[in-house]
Amino acid sequence: MGKQEDFVLRALEERDVRFVRLWFTDVLGYLKSVAIAPAELEGAFTEGIGFDGSAIQGFARVSESDMLAHPDPSTFQILPWRGDGPATARMFCDITMPDGSASYADPRYVLKRTLQSAAEKGFTFYTHPEIEFYLFKGQPEAGTIPVPVDQSGYFDHTSQSHGSDFRREAITMLEAMGISVEFSHHEGGPGQQEIDLRYADALSTADNIMTFRTVVREVALGQGVWASFMPKPFTEHPGSGMHTHVSLFEGDRNAFFEGGAEYQLSKTGRHFIAGILHHAAEITAVTNQWVNSYKRLIGGGEAPSYISWGHNNRSAMVRVPMYKPNKGQSTRVELRTIDAACNPYLAFAVVLAAGMKGLENEYELPREAEDDVWSLTDRERQALGLQQLPKTLYEAILVAEKSELLAETLGEHVYDFFLRNKRQEWEEYRGQVSAFERDRMLPVI
Repeated sequence: MGKQEDFVLRALEERDVRFVRLWFTDVLGYLKSVAIAPAELEGAFTEGIGFDGSAIQGFARVSESDMLAHPDPSTFQILPWRGDGPATARMFCDITMPDGSASYADPRYVLKRTLQSAAEKGFTFYTHPEIEFYLFKGQPEAGTIPVPVDQSGYFDHTSQSHGSDFRREAITMLEAMGISVEFSHHEGGPGQQEIDLRYADALSTADNIMTFRTVVREVALGQGVWASFMPKPFTEHPGSGMHTHVSLFEGDRNAFFEGGAEYQLSKTGRHFIAGILHHAAEITAVTNQWVNSYKRLIGGGEAPSYISWGHNNRSAMVRVPMYKPNKGQSTRVELRTIDAACNPYLAFAVVLAAGMKGLENEYELPREAEDDVWSLTDRERQALGLQQLPKTLYEAILVAEKSELLAETLGEHVYDFFLRNKRQEWEEYRGQVSAFERDRMLPVI
């Protein structure tokens, strides 16, 4: 065993840890967990913990079900919400087959494989997510409309605010787990919050997002409220996105920065944006994976619906933030399509793969969208050459089914399962009779 494993084993004893939770995600991004006693951890480090892969969404068929979870010691953290008693810790796992080969179904491995491909070309991929979510009074019940915890709006500061108390406790827990928070504030919808995580390499960020979602739900339950990352819970209020700032570094140098270039954006940065735009429709099924995701994308406002980029233009799909003097290292681009209900491992993998295609093939960046894309007429958008993103999950699936980029990035197994699952979701959704139909038709037909 190495130094990190030794550190974890010492920490278990020093911190009186009685349970260790081993975390990983299924293909759809649901967190899975198995608890082991500290005495079993040394064996887990050397041999892994066996489990039935066929019981996990998208992992394996029954005939090839045996899999192993190997804890990653670099992700060891004490869970701060377990009270004053004996401590509980967690670690993320890498999944392997019995022969030691990486599992083709492990989303974390999909991202690691994509990051390794970029590393072979000299690049490290950094991400910084702005995560939005709603807080509701009590647990939502089927057939009822959830009630937000407040009626505040964007950046509102209100005395005795439930949202500010919630954010303070959630951020304290996140910081206790080594997850740095940059900003937090009330968002535009009633009960809607935003917490932004600090820049980190994409694998750490994906792990942090999975932890973030768990912490937020735990804090909410402790305060008697309910947190939801649903992309569009209300028709009349803003959806919840996860605007993500991305950049490539070559060693300690930001590869997106070039002093004196337009917007201080290098050719590498321009090609990377062009790659995202070129493959935008293909990757949407992964970055916006639920039926409900498309209610947000067609809703206007802060959510993009057209494939476009712009300098400091918040109606564009990709935004180049304003350059700050002497801050070349912070040069980045912001992708505004992603929502926080995605599987972050797969979403970051396909965004990186699309950007790297732009670099490899030197895609030309199309004309910048200088106007509010939403205020343009269809004819004006057509004249600018603006293509629309998929309007429904069904449209996104049709594009994804023809995508070599997705098949190559996700791997055959994940690609096939993911699309089969999404087709099933769409079929179930389109057969449902909605309240809209009943309210519109029952009184008059």
